[in-house]
Amino acid sequence: MAWNKPTSFWMNFDRAQLACIAGLMGVGIAFIYSATTGGGAPGIWANYRELRLGEFFSWLTGQYVFRQALWYGVGLGAAAVVCLVDYRIFSRWAPLFYWASILTLLLVLIPGIGSVRYGARRWIDLGIFQFQPSEFAKLAVILSLAHFLSRTEEELRRPWMLTKALAMVLLPFVLIMKEPDLGSALVLLPTGMGMMWMAGVNRRKLLTLVGVVGVVGGLLLADILFAPPHKFQIKLHSYQRDRLLVHFGITDPPPAGASRAEIRRLRERQMDVSHNVRQALISVGSGGLTGKGWRQGTQNNLGYLPRAVAHNDFIFSVIAEESGFVGGVIVITLFGVVLFTGIRTAAEARDRLGQSLAVGVVVLLFSHVFINIGMNIRIMPVTGVPLPLLSYGGSSVITSLVAMGLLQNIYIHRKTY
Repeated sequence: MAWNKPTSFWMNFDRAQLACIAGLMGVGIAFIYSATTGGGAPGIWANYRELRLGEFFSWLTGQYVFRQALWYGVGLGAAAVVCLVDYRIFSRWAPLFYWASILTLLLVLIPGIGSVRYGARRWIDLGIFQFQPSEFAKLAVILSLAHFLSRTEEELRRPWMLTKALAMVLLPFVLIMKEPDLGSALVLLPTGMGMMWMAGVNRRKLLTLVGVVGVVGGLLLADILFAPPHKFQIKLHSYQRDRLLVHFGITDPPPAGASRAEIRRLRERQMDVSHNVRQALISVGSGGLTGKGWRQGTQNNLGYLPRAVAHNDFIFSVIAEESGFVGGVIVITLFGVVLFTGIRTAAEARDRLGQSLAVGVVVLLFSHVFINIGMNIRIMPVTGVPLPLLSYGGSSVITSLVAMGLLQNIYIHRKTY
């Protein structure tokens, strides 16, 4: 019962979902290559004949597209292992996964262990791999919360069950916020809420909690945007506040008696902090119906869409510019099929554990897709949330494929009892 038979695995997987996952990985390879070799940069095979074997290998491993393909391979291998083991076996180890993720989230905050990039301490440098604990913590939270929620409805309605479930989500939420990584922390909330709602935790209290969180969040946002600085304003990192101001189209007023030079500097700074968002929106809009052609996007090639973010946070802008509205719709359709098949898997799951796991994966995936595409078209503030399977990044790719493996596992066992 612990291991699936290979024949059973190959005959019972969700083929539609696998086809869409393969399509997304193909799109990811194509457009990460485009995003990182634009602007007249040589292609991946342009100068391999001029290098010795050792130099060529060193050069090849430095290519983003090669490393992304490598992470796809590692992620597919991990997903295959996940598919072959009954998901109930993983559930038994859920507390260990959870506390191991908490430990890594604590370690990454320690100077000398966690490496700082772009002003945040989110990675542990393993030499050949930048390990991002927050990505794996998302899966650990889903596994542990699903294990906790796989109880009878009567037990879940007890007064302290909601508190315990919330504590399991809030502990990694607080640690991830300390890095800081606002985007990764925020996606834990809808994921946890969705799993609790599906499991049947006291829904009246859950709705009340959502309402209270919404009101408090609105008040905090109003304070950040409009409260006088240095008095009652909540302290955020400057780049976090800048992103919110840019999203809502608000500019800091010049101080009283400011000179023309100071006003000009303030305006120039505003243009600088909004540059990425403006260029991403221009990229999406300039693609038209069918796009400018693969590797022909001028926003990326001319460097208007910054090279540091084109292949990760703003990969959708590159896709939309080069393949147009049609390409954007294809990408969204592929994600839509993956989400729909995930919902179907949750509906057909044989037990509460499988339902909770499937719902957690689907909500997590939807949150990532909605936030990332939303920030590319300026309906969401920039938070650094990757687009699953498309954005460059080993931790994100491996976590996404393992999550897909969990969905396939639940689908394979939907008819066994």
